[in-house]
Amino acid sequence: MVEYRYELKFLINSLTAETLKKQLSQVMSLDKHSVSSEYSYDIRSVYFDDPYSSALDEKREGNEYRSKYRMRIYNYSDKVIKMECKHKDGNMTFKEDCSINRQIADVILAKRYMAIRSKREFLNKFLVNANIRRLAPSVVVDYRRTAFTYPVSNVRITFDENIRSGRYNLNIFDPNINTLPVVNDVVMEVKCDEFIPAHILAILSSYPKLRLAVSKFAVCSSVK
Repeated sequence: MVEYRYELKFLINSLTAETLKKQLSQVMSLDKHSVSSEYSYDIRSVYFDDPYSSALDEKREGNEYRSKYRMRIYNYSDKVIKMECKHKDGNMTFKEDCSINRQIADVILAKRYMAIRSKREFLNKFLVNANIRRLAPSVVVDYRRTAFTYPVSNVRITFDENIRSGRYNLNIFDPNINTLPVVNDVVMEVKCDEFIPAHILAILSSYPKLRLAVSKFAVCSSVK
């Protein structure tokens, strides 16, 4: 069963982000996978697109429903590698994913899709799409995330900072990959199943925020 969640994105300055993080830490928990008390983890993703940049165009044109594939690692390590597809329908999102090993990841990055044999439904779905649509790695997106969680309504609030783009070396496992800063402010994402509890909403509502359809994928893809 597909279960969509609400997702809202805001662009805020660094000072507001730090103040909000301090207040939210009093009523929410830092993500259980966090590697530090100061932040949660570093994320590096490589996004896939077809030769016509369809995923990028769908975002720029503001299509209500769109999907995009990405491969994601954490803290620049290959210990956890995720293959994901994020679906968006207005303010609702749904994510499909599966874990893969380094061997499969390297084959995917080399676009040798036909060489992979898998019994996992989502991975096979990606491989079929990749072959038919000629999907290929298109841009690397780096950032540091601080994530807070709250069990009621499965609330998750994240702060993404130091967002960087890589266009020319798309091997996310290369320690010497060169990325460039693209966003000076902080992207705050608010996600929940049904509603935001009143005490959390009160904190969020007490600061000015600029709500935008902020897409790290689109911003990083614009770097030449």
